Amino acid sequence: MSKLIADWRDRLTHRRVWALAAPMILSNISVPLVALVDSTVIGHLPHAHQLGAVAVGASLYTVLAWAMGFLRMGSTGFAAQAAGRGDGAALRQVLAQGLLLALGLAVVLGVVGVPLSGVALHFMQPSAELEQLTRDFFHTRLFGLPAALASYALVGWFLGAQNARAPLAILLVTNLVNIVLNVWFVIGLDWGVIGSARASVAAEWIGALVGLALAHKTLRSWPGRIAWAALGLWQNWRPLLAVNRDIFIRSLALQAVFFLITVQGARLGDATVAANALLLNGLLLTAHALDGLAHAVEALCGHAIGARDRLALRRSLVVSSGWSLIASLGFALLFLLAGHLFIDMQTSIAEVRDTAYHYLPYLAALPLIAVSSYLLDGLFIGATRAREMRNGMLLTLVLTLPIAWVLQGLGNHGLWITFLLFMALRSLTLGAIAWQLQRHDRWLAHTGQ
Repeated sequence: MSKLIADWRDRLTHRRVWALAAPMILSNISVPLVALVDSTVIGHLPHAHQLGAVAVGASLYTVLAWAMGFLRMGSTGFAAQAAGRGDGAALRQVLAQGLLLALGLAVVLGVVGVPLSGVALHFMQPSAELEQLTRDFFHTRLFGLPAALASYALVGWFLGAQNARAPLAILLVTNLVNIVLNVWFVIGLDWGVIGSARASVAAEWIGALVGLALAHKTLRSWPGRIAWAALGLWQNWRPLLAVNRDIFIRSLALQAVFFLITVQGARLGDATVAANALLLNGLLLTAHALDGLAHAVEALCGHAIGARDRLALRRSLVVSSGWSLIASLGFALLFLLAGHLFIDMQTSIAEVRDTAYHYLPYLAALPLIAVSSYLLDGLFIGATRAREMRNGMLLTLVLTLPIAWVLQGLGNHGLWITFLLFMALRSLTLGAIAWQLQRHDRWLAHTGQ
């Protein structure tokens, strides 16, 4: 206990945590702004199918881009460990690999995205006007995919290099440019739905170029030269690809849970599925904020592991955990005391409001139960132990499915109890794996590439 108190009182660690967490919290909160601006601007056009085309097209694009989110998480741990070793050459290699992988995946997704969008629209069976506008919007947005994926890799790399201001700059520039160009293209130039897509594409490319410029500036602080010949050797790609593969599988399993919640909720009625969606927005708000602290854990713990600094590793975990618990308690009290206001802000439909009010206690409990899993994810990503993180998620999913089946009879209460148990089991499985690694002194034995 005395060690924990001493770790918590270390002011330098507090400064390091917040130097990384504060910009990332601001960055995360800015992310939903793009979709909000698109919908607001298009919402002032005369036809409903125009707004529908942006909503559907943006969703199709987001699915493709989100699936590549491992580009950020995969880069962070390797870059943090290279920074911890003071290895400028390795930092350059991680950045080059991330950007090349982003470019290659963007080309593949661009090729398969067009037919896949056609299949998705076939099952949606939209009106002819909505379908054509959605196709036009989505096909235009695909031109921004290389820049969007490059930004994922850049943000992860910057975090690993202990630079959280650069991701903030990338995201703020992207969002602000998107706002300005949306208003100009859609309203000023009267380009309609296509104007909104073009605005997003231009914003993504400008954001990526800003990121590349900042990367060039950051590398001046890390002497070294990239070994271009090494990029042609498979063994130098294997660790990064393995980590990305495992994070991808883990993320699919997590999204499967959210998909099952939506499907099961839909069977309970329109008001229930709508209320659950509003409540889950509270989870997204909490996750975006707490992820800022988890990002600090990724960067600082990865750096400590690369430097083989046990004290810095422990202090980073203690301080980040303390602030995360404080933040999660704040969110729990917010939803418990002001949850009705949060619901009222999102809908004026009385039936949906009344249904959501009934389940607010579950939302209030969620931050306190989920916070540990966010922190542990950060630790495993920073340590580039994606395989263990993947295994923990798959084990949690296997343990949760029979519970979900047993609790079906409880309706939406059973659904929320199952979800809370899933988040608790997620923390417990990752915690058990982390304890085993600590028990056998294996955290510092693993240093990525």
